[in-house]
Amino acid sequence: MIRTIAAAGGLLGLALAGAAILATPDARAETKEINFGIISTESSQNLRTVWEPFLADMARKTGYKINPFFAADYAGVIQAMRFDKVDVAWFGNKSAMEAVDRAGGEVFAQTVDKDGNPGYWSLLIVHKDSPIKSLDDILKHPGEYTFGNGDPNSTSGFLVPSYYVFAKNGVDPKTLFKRVMAANHETNALAVANRQVDVATNNTENMSRMEKTAPDKAKEVRIIWKSPLIPADPLVWRKNLPDAEKKVIRDFILDYGVKGSPEEVAKEKQVLAGLLWAPFKESSNAQLLPIRQLELFRDRTKIENDASIAAEEKKAKLAEIDAKLQELSKQQGS
Repeated sequence: MIRTIAAAGGLLGLALAGAAILATPDARAETKEINFGIISTESSQNLRTVWEPFLADMARKTGYKINPFFAADYAGVIQAMRFDKVDVAWFGNKSAMEAVDRAGGEVFAQTVDKDGNPGYWSLLIVHKDSPIKSLDDILKHPGEYTFGNGDPNSTSGFLVPSYYVFAKNGVDPKTLFKRVMAANHETNALAVANRQVDVATNNTENMSRMEKTAPDKAKEVRIIWKSPLIPADPLVWRKNLPDAEKKVIRDFILDYGVKGSPEEVAKEKQVLAGLLWAPFKESSNAQLLPIRQLELFRDRTKIENDASIAAEEKKAKLAEIDAKLQELSKQQGS
């Protein structure tokens, strides 16, 4: 939350010759604070390492005190924004959608891949020596393998594989696998590398980071499935932030690695490269429309394949989802 801490000022009473002399108020020193939420894609220690240079620059350029906010899971950052404990946050698209719908958030910027990719990809990974060579190998052996699923609010770790891997193939991971656990990307990748689970979700961004932070472990992992493209991650702020503060934040984000002296721009681009990003671009809640469609498609597929739902009830539920999908298509201008 942005807070203003005013230095003690006001009237200073002085006794002089029996008379009360009122001093004029002192100039008030103001320190504004921003709590910046960072989703738990990996350990807080690793995240701090790559985020601290960026947040230090944000503090220097805005004049605000920037407090990094970490939580054990994605929901912790969403809830913190809901209760005004987080002002700005880096989210994935799925968690951003939850922040917009449930926590008064608003997308204002989007990350850009350092190599110029328009987004990233969800993955299924196995140990390099695993007998599993493809998704079909998993589907043909129900109850045989263990699975590391992603955080329920993760786009690439949960939503995307939920639709493309499971819903489209008419299977439930809880019955497809012998055992299912949920964790962040880093934990899932390490679990695969250490043979603690047979298969897990991940994404191309996290695997690139792992090649730098734990190259020996990265070499133990093999990709068996890659999703369609996922839009790059959004930055979200609280809609109820004052417009003046929003302008300061927006200007810093969109100018970072773009404006300034050649030396300053080069330094900022290097900081962004540590986050695997290039300079940001402006965005809005419209970025989330494909993710909303994906979630509805997933739900539609589940209902369509559920033999336990009565025909009339199924028809009504599908019609409701189709109406929502049609409305989203209109919003996209298609």
